[in-house]
Amino acid sequence: MSEYTGPDRRKKPTPFLSRYSFSGGRRMSGGERGVSFYDRYHFLTWVVLSLFLVLNVLDAHFTLIYLQRGGEEANPIVALLLNQGISFFIVFKSLGVALGALIFCVLADFRNAKIGVILALSFYQLLLFYHIALYLNLLGSVSA
Repeated sequence: MSEYTGPDRRKKPTPFLSRYSFSGGRRMSGGERGVSFYDRYHFLTWVVLSLFLVLNVLDAHFTLIYLQRGGEEANPIVALLLNQGISFFIVFKSLGVALGALIFCVLADFRNAKIGVILALSFYQLLLFYHIALYLNLLGSVSA
């Protein structure tokens, strides 16, 4: 261990965003649980974020399959994005979910963020089951 004599940045809480937020930081704990920001994130946080992003990709994929089979988009915002083109829809949807994942990553230690992620993941999983049921024609044929 080196004999560092500079200021101890651990005496101050880690800010919401800093130069260490996504690289170079070493703080994974400290402070009171649920009220601290960290420089490094736990493995489970990365697993949850990856699952969130994978479910987003699957949602977009199954939405496009459903539309190709003659279905209609019920969400007016998504329908507006789709009217701009498939690439625009995928990029905009991915950026929106990535922004949400980034916010969760930074707020991962806060109770409300954890509740929000659990709700979002539950919704995405239910949506995936719905898409699979549509794909397998378990809810009836898409075309009239």
